Amino acid sequence: MSLKIVTVVGARPQFIKAAAVSRVLRRTCAEVLVHTGQHYDDNMSKVFFDELDVPPPDCHLGIGSGSHGAQTGAMLAALEEVLVREKPDRVLVYGDTNSTLAGALAAAKLQIPVAHVEAGLRSFNRRMPEEINRVLTDHLSDLLFCPSETAVAHLAAEGIVAGVHAVGDVMHEALRHAVALAERKTTVLERLGLAPNGYALATLHRAENVDDPARLARLLAALREVARRQPVVFPVHPRTRRRLADGGAEATAGLRLLEPQGYLDMVRLEAGATVVLTDSGGVQKEAFWLQVPCITLREETEWGETVLAGWNHVAGTDPVRIAQLVSTLSRPSSWTDVYRGAGSVARLVRILEAHA
Repeated sequence: MSLKIVTVVGARPQFIKAAAVSRVLRRTCAEVLVHTGQHYDDNMSKVFFDELDVPPPDCHLGIGSGSHGAQTGAMLAALEEVLVREKPDRVLVYGDTNSTLAGALAAAKLQIPVAHVEAGLRSFNRRMPEEINRVLTDHLSDLLFCPSETAVAHLAAEGIVAGVHAVGDVMHEALRHAVALAERKTTVLERLGLAPNGYALATLHRAENVDDPARLARLLAALREVARRQPVVFPVHPRTRRRLADGGAEATAGLRLLEPQGYLDMVRLEAGATVVLTDSGGVQKEAFWLQVPCITLREETEWGETVLAGWNHVAGTDPVRIAQLVSTLSRPSSWTDVYRGAGSVARLVRILEAHA
């Protein structure tokens, strides 16, 4: 009898990783894909399933937005019902969202083993809800799939050594698949009248940035300063758009605001940018793999290897520092995949099958 796995996803980065893993996993295992509904806007959810050939969710919980406690609690209750009904051998969770934690908690309380993809990441900023989610999920999991040796070391420092595997980063294979599709299918640069290497690309979505009016104002000032020298293309996350409405049109003057982009269009925009400015962990890695310089609009990053490699710069929210970094930025002379992305999905699936 094949291994039965319930996979829990709910947000954009998880859809991308699941696209790569589920494609291989379903060759030998029975997978039940559960979408919590954490990202419910079509541009943040349905488009990723359509573009990346992710199997449609077997179960959509439709939880939607809410406070962290309310959202996580609603997911926990709904996921418990799914797990009781499906009786899986294992639950597979990704990353660091409320969906991740709810999936791990629901499984652990029912004595179902948990596998965590992207285990061991640490920003060491406990003010971030994502940091709380990833730490707790790691301590609930018995299989921990790490993207790097740094992540393995973080787990060891917390006393977690059993079931830890440095498989590499599965997002690389999803990106590689998307790049090939984007080359054939997307015309986003032509539609927007953009020339390759003729614009900067910005994204902002983390609560610590967009829910803090002072931080958001500083970051928008930085983007406006960058826009004095080159166009700044800014796909706007739904949460960020709500906050921008409070600041008036002058807050985004000179910025080219877009709706959230599908994955293929976003990958093409990233690949064609002179620089990526972001607070997204996934976009930091995509920029790294696409060999585009990145400026991280946070005080720290869980993807420190990209900084050590010279492709990523942690800038915080100071407009002067951010603008200076953009004006002096150059591409490093060398590039090595520090995350061993090639073959990572196959390594992960082999380990799952070995622990049936």
